[in-house]
Amino acid sequence: MPKSSERLTAPETVWLAAGRHTGPAPQTALREHLRELKNRERIQDFLEKENDTTPDGHVFEARWFVDDDVTVRARLTTDGRAQVDGERRWTLAAEAERPWDPGWPSPAALLWPERSDLSWDRDAAAGLLLQDVNPLPKDDAALRRLLKDIARHSWSINVVVHEAMTPDAEGRLPLVRLLPPALRHRVVEHRATPEQFHAVNWALGDLGTSVPRGGAVILSGTPARTGFDEQAFRVRSVFLDGSEPTELLDKVVQFAALPWPLPDDAAAAFTALREEWSLLTLEEELTHARALVASYSEALDAMTKSRDLYREATELAHTALSDMAEYRDAASAARGSAQGQDKHPLAKTLQRVTDSLLPRRAQRVDAHLQEARESERRAREASG
Repeated sequence: MPKSSERLTAPETVWLAAGRHTGPAPQTALREHLRELKNRERIQDFLEKENDTTPDGHVFEARWFVDDDVTVRARLTTDGRAQVDGERRWTLAAEAERPWDPGWPSPAALLWPERSDLSWDRDAAAGLLLQDVNPLPKDDAALRRLLKDIARHSWSINVVVHEAMTPDAEGRLPLVRLLPPALRHRVVEHRATPEQFHAVNWALGDLGTSVPRGGAVILSGTPARTGFDEQAFRVRSVFLDGSEPTELLDKVVQFAALPWPLPDDAAAAFTALREEWSLLTLEEELTHARALVASYSEALDAMTKSRDLYREATELAHTALSDMAEYRDAASAARGSAQGQDKHPLAKTLQRVTDSLLPRRAQRVDAHLQEARESERRAREASG
């Protein structure tokens, strides 16, 4: 597994979640819901397309505004098979034009329809509820297995709460309902009963952490968020009496703001959002068209420049070859003359003049060859 420092870190503008949904293939319900949202102007537009990586999958893109003028783009990937064994997986990646505000609506709550036959708000790793309390298993081995699984594979923020005593009806209400809207579908709340205190800490020991009696702890996840300090994300006391656990809620918000080195599948969802986006506005389509024209123009200029440089290199090479032929002829004539004459003083003088001219001609040949090589190099760079 790559180290955290080598991973893509989620920008502050991004909202990511992964879950499971039950019931029939969701594309029809999603299509109808998105159409209704567009008619009611809750979203600006949406687009449905096939999922290239999963033949039976579906991709829905949607665009809307928050705070009146901040554009949000979201990409929801679903399992569109007619029949499946068990639950279906979904991923949702959204990005805003500025850092994500926890007070903005949850993209999941906006895009998924509220239907009794389509339960979508379950965490992808273990199928646990995203908006309700999840009691930890009574079996110690199952408890240990569950905590390991969510720590390694869940995108969600996992919070383990220990009940100091059996809570009343108000105390059994989920704490996640008190979180800012954008976090309500990114947090899984686990509850340990009073008698599970030792068992849950035995299981948490494998993860290098523990939960205080009657308190709570936020799990680091894999990979751990940058700057995560286990002690800083433990709460000694959480009163389950219907009051607002301000300290715990604040720590969840702080944890969500830490830089997040993305797991591989989360990084893939984020990359697909940016690189495979198709729902363009008219202005974006014009900008894209202009960019294509500019790209084609640059390519044509490069081809023309490359052609001219190759022609120049060819001409310089021919010149160098001609000079080389003259050099060889002159050298051959000089040697023949030297061999056919006696050592008359005038002959010696002529030989010295010839010998002094030959290196100069050789230098000229070398210069032309060097120019040809340099021109060819520039041509290759221009064409590359």
